[in-house]
Amino acid sequence: MTFGEQPAYLRVAGDLRKKIVDGSLPPHTRLPSQARIREEYGVSDTVALEARKVLMAEGLVEGRSGSGTYVRERPVPRRVARSGYRPANGATPFRQEQADAGARGTWESRSEQAAASGAVAERLAVEPGDRVMCTRYVYREAGEPMMLSTSWEPLAVTGRTPVMLPEEGPLGGMGVVERMRAIDVIVDNVTEEVGARPGLAEELLALGGVPGHVVVVVQRTFYASDRPVETADIVIPADRYRVSYHLPVK
Repeated sequence: MTFGEQPAYLRVAGDLRKKIVDGSLPPHTRLPSQARIREEYGVSDTVALEARKVLMAEGLVEGRSGSGTYVRERPVPRRVARSGYRPANGATPFRQEQADAGARGTWESRSEQAAASGAVAERLAVEPGDRVMCTRYVYREAGEPMMLSTSWEPLAVTGRTPVMLPEEGPLGGMGVVERMRAIDVIVDNVTEEVGARPGLAEELLALGGVPGHVVVVVQRTFYASDRPVETADIVIPADRYRVSYHLPVK
């Protein structure tokens, strides 16, 4: 096989990827050995090894100790809804979106006071080192981890109030908008920036992914006029979920 300007290992990886996608190499099939790849494509051992590394980094194959490399089962992506709709019952977006999808979502959380890092301080328009309430969430669908979220709220806004702890007290779990309203802070707009990156080791461990998997990151900030009152990083495994937006037209 003659290769053009593209590096040979990418050409080999591309051909193997095509076979995986079109079903020629179905899930749980053993990937051709390094020697077989070398022979079939007329490449060196190094090229064959690098091609296999590409497929592994893309999450298409997985190594099994003492057995070889196999094509992974590819899950059918499910939907994570993001919506501008606010229900009258004060449900959090996750609660409402899970109800809309007919799913049974649960979550666990842990809150603790912390000093705002430089990045968090910039997003909240406070000084680095200012005290914030940091809350970490693990969201599950039918018991399976589906989403992580880390939220920060400035204690200059919520400190010494009944809503200082997002998941405790009379408004625990009611969401940022309702909780802030209870202390006369009117949230009137929210921004979300969506990006993607390789998952961090601790994120993939919590979400059941493997090294190299890509995650979608939604960086969300709630504002009361121009003042940020909460910011969060929402992390979603890109191989299992798609982020779907439903926004009202005004």
